[in-house]
Amino acid sequence: MPSPSFSMDDFVQALDQYDYQFAKGQIVKGRIFQHTSDGAFVDIGGKSPGFVPLREASAQYITNIAEALPLQEEMQFLIIAEQNAEGQVTLSRRQLLLRQAWDHIEEIAESDTSVQMRVSGVNRGGVTGEVEGLKAFIPRSHLIEKDDLDALVGQLLTANFLQVDRENNKLVLSQRQLAKAAAMQHLIVGALVEGTVVKIQPYGVFVDCQGVTGLLHIKQVSQSHVDALTTLFKIGQKIKVVVADIDEYKNRISFSTKILEAYPGEILEKMDEVIENAEERLEEAKVRQAQNPQ
Repeated sequence: MPSPSFSMDDFVQALDQYDYQFAKGQIVKGRIFQHTSDGAFVDIGGKSPGFVPLREASAQYITNIAEALPLQEEMQFLIIAEQNAEGQVTLSRRQLLLRQAWDHIEEIAESDTSVQMRVSGVNRGGVTGEVEGLKAFIPRSHLIEKDDLDALVGQLLTANFLQVDRENNKLVLSQRQLAKAAAMQHLIVGALVEGTVVKIQPYGVFVDCQGVTGLLHIKQVSQSHVDALTTLFKIGQKIKVVVADIDEYKNRISFSTKILEAYPGEILEKMDEVIENAEERLEEAKVRQAQNPQ
């Protein structure tokens, strides 16, 4: 029985029966089979292999293509340029990894989960680094240690997201916001905490309690009218305050001291004495409230 003949034309015609539709933006799986000085060829099952330029081989800068794309390895690639006259498409490992990184970053940001950024650089506005292979930035105002930025290079900082802008490739993080959120979880309404006056405004005094800044409103200072807060408080002053309210949605904390008064206006007359005995005064106030519920 004669063996059937199968010419090269028959082979090409057989390939034509398969509809290899490779479009830009499509993700394909392929096997690396050849390295060149400027990239790698990948078998993706078409008539012609796909080609990965060196700059598209990895999310990081590389000079050795074999490190990112080992021979015979199977990987997924993103088609970034459609078939040329020879049917060859241009592939990218880098853009696929970046797309996957942005997808993951957006999931993390939505769940309000913290991430870690290794500081690699410093500029006038803050520090830079990478998260999931994406360039990220922490402004100086959102760093816990912001006096010596150069000392942060190489350190791994835990932070959460301030801004995730995929379209503009912008990723901004905050250390202070994360620290504040963590500290807020340990605060309880009605608890007495010690803090430092960090800012005085006509409407109230801002008090920092271990990284959490809350407002002692002028109406919460005393049971009597307060003419001017600057007559009672100064920047850097140590003070004990009662946590009056925690608004987790708005990330705000309100403090009060008027509950510590034995009579209206006492804190205006003898602030030091009221603060010094704040613990006992708060317990007495709780007893009075229990005996005379509103």
